[in-house]
Amino acid sequence: MITDRIKKLEALCRARGEAAMPTHFNIDLHGAANGIFRDLPHWEKVARATAYAIVNQPVFAYEGDGLGGRVYYSREEKVTESCPELDTETGAYLEFEKICPEAKKLREAKMLTGTSKGHISWRYDRILELGATGLRKKVEECLATARDDKAREFFEGAIIMLDALLEFNDKHIAEYEKLGNLELAERMKRVPRYPAKSFRDAVQAYYMQHIVVMRENPHGGNSPGRLDYYLWPYLKADLDSGKITLDEAKEIIDELFLRIDERIHNADKWGETIVVGGTNPDGTHSVNPLTYIMIRSIMDLNITHPLVYVRLPKDPPEELLDACAEYMTKGGNRAQIVSDSSIMDALIKAGVPYEDAADYYCGGCMEIGVQGKNSDLIYVGWINTAKMVEFMVTGGECLRTGKHYPCFEFEGGLLGYSDFESFYSDFIKESKRLIHLTLKQQDYFTKYLDMNRPSYLLSTMIDDCLERGRTMNAGGARYHDYGATPLALPNVADSLYAIKLAIFDKKICTAGELISALKANYVGYEALQAKLKALPKYGMDDDGADSFAARVIRDFAEMFLSFETCYGGHGKPIVLTFVYAPMAAAALGARPDGSSMGTLVAQGLTPQSSSMTKGITAAINSVCKAPFECFSGGASTMWDFDSSWVNESLMKAVLKTFVDNNGQIFQGNTTSVEELIRAQAEPENYKHLMVRVGGYSARFVNLSKELQDEIIGRIRHAG
Repeated sequence: MITDRIKKLEALCRARGEAAMPTHFNIDLHGAANGIFRDLPHWEKVARATAYAIVNQPVFAYEGDGLGGRVYYSREEKVTESCPELDTETGAYLEFEKICPEAKKLREAKMLTGTSKGHISWRYDRILELGATGLRKKVEECLATARDDKAREFFEGAIIMLDALLEFNDKHIAEYEKLGNLELAERMKRVPRYPAKSFRDAVQAYYMQHIVVMRENPHGGNSPGRLDYYLWPYLKADLDSGKITLDEAKEIIDELFLRIDERIHNADKWGETIVVGGTNPDGTHSVNPLTYIMIRSIMDLNITHPLVYVRLPKDPPEELLDACAEYMTKGGNRAQIVSDSSIMDALIKAGVPYEDAADYYCGGCMEIGVQGKNSDLIYVGWINTAKMVEFMVTGGECLRTGKHYPCFEFEGGLLGYSDFESFYSDFIKESKRLIHLTLKQQDYFTKYLDMNRPSYLLSTMIDDCLERGRTMNAGGARYHDYGATPLALPNVADSLYAIKLAIFDKKICTAGELISALKANYVGYEALQAKLKALPKYGMDDDGADSFAARVIRDFAEMFLSFETCYGGHGKPIVLTFVYAPMAAAALGARPDGSSMGTLVAQGLTPQSSSMTKGITAAINSVCKAPFECFSGGASTMWDFDSSWVNESLMKAVLKTFVDNNGQIFQGNTTSVEELIRAQAEPENYKHLMVRVGGYSARFVNLSKELQDEIIGRIRHAG
């Protein structure tokens, strides 16, 4: 339950979030770089312009605030004269396309996207433990022994940014003193300047540094990560000394969550993820009372931010399983449950030590990283793997447009193969080449980001940056990995298995007949389409189909893992679908598995809806045969339930089956199809309705018609 104060605050935060005060951060940033600081060395120009824009943000303070700090993103005034030296994208694209014109052609063919920056979580506990002054002193010590000019630039830039953090904080102190909110003003004089001494201090220090870092590195997907883990010691000390009650702590967390939502209220796709629960470095579980407070808080509040996900440790407490089941069934379609055993095994197999693996987080949708140890190109977009199948079958001809794309090394198409293994081998070779090309592009981006958006403040809270004297995108981060999502792997598996069975094993049709049927979208080939649809599919608990899908999934994972980045990291396969299902399907023609043009692609590693004909148990059995140990970047699944069937007891049993069988990431919806259809027809009456889209939750009526239809069209599991 929430208090009367929080009920009033929720209404105020919603109104402020919907209004979204206009701000001028980017105008100040570019204006300062073009003006006041234009003659400075490049690194200093970037640092001082960023600091200037941070300090000159408007201060929004209100009398009833228990938490200080408020910024807005969604009504940013337009920059008329941008500073080219702050560019983080155009130059990298142009430089890469000079040496690889194919990249542009692949984007035109809707095969891949460019870079998504962010998706990172950092060690803000340093500010909680040391205060900004203590962290500044540590940076000064590094500066005194800097090994080269680049290290000195990083440390001096970090000092500039830490000073900006404190100056922006001090502006709030003055405003709260004017308002007579002396308790909050006094707290902000202590933190984040000095170490936090209480739970209230720790929450205040956390939030002020968060909004400043998010200005320096302003990207959705940047996440608090393990917030209950890092805040719990402060709450425990206060509880032990009698300074606070759990109810009072709940109200503090409620206000924090409301403030996060207020800042980005109009941007549902902007994901800032908190993961609660999980495992300690010594192998014991880290579930604590704050874990349950945060789950309850997001259930009590009608907000879409932050995203609150639950890490289930090995042998989780029964109370946590019960909380997860309630969250999945009654949490407004906002829950996502992640399994420590499966994810930590994958991280360890990828070379991450156990202690680091235990500190993993979900960033953005569900991208897995280690808190405070990654560079921020951990998620860099998607590759439409189903389109790869189409081009390999047709020899580079798009079934949608008839246009030929000469981007492929094997252009003979399926007609040129007399056996399946040769076809499959060439498909894997070509897929690997294109995926490595996608990842190679990020080597160019990381250099541009280091130069034009070095994130000096954030880098002080990324492990090994201070020791190495490098920012996170210049080789300072412990793990310099790039991740991307191979979209539609279940569809790829079903299509390739259909080719294997129909053409080479069972001789149902010839390659020429299949290609003709695909080009006709199966019009006139309905009998063949029916035979292809009747073949075993991934999701039916068929050993043949599932073992083949596992082979495809493993081969794609290896394509990523075999790539080495410019700073010694590796590729990370990250399996999610986000908002891309309609987009990917719109690029595809008819498919060899019998799907007609326009059929949507699967969500993550979940079987496509048309394949889950034998119920959720069979579908989960199929999914859990996949090699999850290969997915150090995370592999998500989506399970939508018939609301008239599912309850907490059933959900708990399904969730336990999934986790016990090594599944990684579990999410879904419990809203009835009928209600969604009514909401589509009467949006003014359903502004409250939230749905799970794919890695994030959103208000249903705010989604595009294509995404609404995709959610309505998913299979609903029942008994």
